[in-house]
This record gives sequence, structure tokens and C-alpha cells, in this order.
Amino acid sequence: MSLGPVMLGVAGLALEDEDRMRLRHPQTGGVILFSRNYESPGQLRSLVDEIHAIRTPRLVVAVDHEGGRVQRFRDGFQSLPAMASLGNLYEVDSGQAINNAESFAWIMASELLHYGVDLSFSPVLDLGNPISSVIGERAFHQDPEIVIRLANAWIRGMKKAGMEAIGKHFPGHGSVEGDSHHVMPFDRRSFEDIEAQDLVPFRRVIATHLTGILMAHVVYDQIDEIPAGYSKFWIENVLRNRIGFNGIVFSDDLGMSSAESAGGYVERANASLQAGCDIILICNNSTGADEVLDALEHYSNPTSQLRMIRMHGQPSPQSADLFSTQPWLQATAGLDQFNQQDFPGESGDLFE
Repeated sequence: MSLGPVMLGVAGLALEDEDRMRLRHPQTGGVILFSRNYESPGQLRSLVDEIHAIRTPRLVVAVDHEGGRVQRFRDGFQSLPAMASLGNLYEVDSGQAINNAESFAWIMASELLHYGVDLSFSPVLDLGNPISSVIGERAFHQDPEIVIRLANAWIRGMKKAGMEAIGKHFPGHGSVEGDSHHVMPFDRRSFEDIEAQDLVPFRRVIATHLTGILMAHVVYDQIDEIPAGYSKFWIENVLRNRIGFNGIVFSDDLGMSSAESAGGYVERANASLQAGCDIILICNNSTGADEVLDALEHYSNPTSQLRMIRMHGQPSPQSADLFSTQPWLQATAGLDQFNQQDFPGESGDLFE
């Protein structure tokens, strides 16, 4: 059985019968976990092992684990700083900031892989414009060049651990005020302005070694009247053709308020896939998930299936003994020292 185009949320700390039914559906390709799915490291391992055992090839298990306020697993996990703290350090000591970015990303990815989680939706490539509260200190910096350098270091750390990187939110969510989880954000700028600022990190990081992209539910209304995640212009024309990206494209959660413009869940799913998304996320609505899985019964995209297979984590042979290795002890000591410094960060989870 191949991996399908739908990535789903599950209800709680262990799989329920309804979860198992959905995960066995041929159009399911992965699971995205949230804080509701985490109680302890041991419980997480049991949950992920059960998810992986359901199918062959195994489903991809993902999580938003950026650091700062977007870190789903906390108690028993290393505390990752907000990315803006690395940007602030860069202004003082660029070399140390780059080294820290690579080290902290290695910690993040190694720890997740140790418990079987394949993928973190990271790094954020949005610009840290003060206008955007939903992005804010999730971004490395407002300067595209600093974002590029720190993001590339972060990706090096993820890849060193054995995890692919997913940049978000294309073509840039950091320069709009509205939170797309609750409203439809509009970016009124011209394509030339967006290309000169927000697109710069995506273009340059993609040229280096970025495996995946997650789209923004934002309307750039001087360019296209529909959100970027539903837009062939943004996905096929700009991302695929102009920038030359040939990796995997994820929609953002189709349950967000800004996704409702396409209609019901089936219409949202079709709009995303027709625009060029490989994988669609349905995180918090089981009824919507069932509707989409049924509607996509005969859907097939072999290219997307191949791209999804590549998202499986590849932990090093040392992963089983990770927490006793010298690299882990040195890296986490550096993280602890960094966290004691007075760099701005954010606390608390964003979203569910």
C-alpha cells in the first residue's frame, strides 16, 4: 500500500478505533501530532510505534516542534528557544549564532527521531516583521540575509540528525497582520515587493538543501484572489517553475479559518491538490477527514507518493543510546547555557 495525500491528526494519547480506521485508509499518508497527544516520552514512543505498525510502508509521523511557543512536547524534552533569540545573538556574534542554530536543530531532530517521530515542520522562513503576531519571534529575523544564514545552519543540524527540513510558510506569512488560524489575512503588496523581501529566504534556502515547503493560507490579492495554498500561480508558476523547487509541498491545516474560502473540507482538499500540493493537512476535524478520505478514494499521484516516502526519518545508529553520547551531552549543555541568557523568547503553546 502506498502513502496517500492526507496527513491527519489523532484524538489523544493512544490510538482509538476510529483513528486506526482512518490511518488504514489508503489515502492516508501521515499523522501530525499535537500537545494533546503527549504526556511523557514513554507514552510518545508507544503511540508512534503503534502508528508505524499500522501500515507498510509506515505512515510518516510529523509535529510542529520549532522551539519557543511552538513546541508540542515539553515535559521530558529539551527546551528549545524561540528562533528570534538566535537572530538577536547573530547581531552580536554571528558565528556563535550559526553554530548554535546547527547544534539546537540537531538536538531537536535527534530527540524526535529517538522516539520515532519522522519530521518536524521546521524551519520558519518567514520574516520577523513586527506587524505579524502569529509569526513574531518564531522567525529568525527581519533581515532576509540573516534568515538565510540561520535557516541553512538549522537545516544542516536537522540533516545531520537524519531528518528532512520543511520550510514555511510560502510565500511568506511574516508581513501580514492577520492570524490565518482565525481570520483570512490579506497581503496588499505587489509581486515585486514580495519577491524583493519575503521570497528571498525561500529562493536561497531552496537552492541550498530544502526538502519540503508548507504553504501559507494568505491571500496576496494584487497577485491572485485566492489563498496561496489553493493557488496554481504560487505553487506551480512561482515555486515549481520560477524557483525550481522539486520537493514535497504541504498545505497548511485545512481546518484553519483562512482555509474556509474554498468551501467544505472536500472542496478545500480538491483545491489544494489541484493547485499542486502533494500532501494536505487535516488536523482537528474527524468528520472533515472522513469526508475527504472518502472523496479521494480513486485519487493517485505517484510523484507525490514518492516524495512522501522520502520524509521518513533516518536516525543514526547511535540514536538508541542518544542521551549517553558525548555529542548529546555537549550539545545540550550548550543549549542549557544559552537558555539561561537574556535573549527574548516566548512561552506557551500556539494552537492546540
